[in-house]
Amino acid sequence: MNIKEFVGRRQIAEKIAVLGRELTEYYRGKPLTVIVLMNGGAFFGSDLAREIDLPLWFDSMRASSYIHDCRCDEVKVTATLKLPVNGRDVLLVDDVFDSGETVKKCQSLLKQAGANSVKAAVLVNKQVPGRACQPDWSCFDAPDLYLVGFGLDSEEFYRNVPCIGVIE
Repeated sequence: MNIKEFVGRRQIAEKIAVLGRELTEYYRGKPLTVIVLMNGGAFFGSDLAREIDLPLWFDSMRASSYIHDCRCDEVKVTATLKLPVNGRDVLLVDDVFDSGETVKKCQSLLKQAGANSVKAAVLVNKQVPGRACQPDWSCFDAPDLYLVGFGLDSEEFYRNVPCIGVIE
């Protein structure tokens, strides 16, 4: 399969560096925990954490609203945190924000666990019609296309493609 590049490797690195500086200023002096939604957020989350120039905790959750490349109505959280979030500010990191339901569900769980605040940073913010919520930060806006690469997948393939693209 061929992948048509939507956003290149260099652009991704530049945007992550800019966002890292912004988050460094926003969270300065706060007890920050970065929580990556797996598997998709792994590439973005690790690169972003290295660009945040603050002491931070790093953890992950496994959550998904996709089954076989199709969005479903139910968000499944199948792996939870190792570190406590009580009294901490949480930055939830994911690869893509489309319906917003996965982030919304995880934010709710983290607030119930006692987090001071829970904000979301995503690599790609899809422009989905009728969506009521937005991520707090995003690197790229995209039309509602099925994207792969840099953590985004199709049936668990293509996560390791160094750009963000569309399967042709």
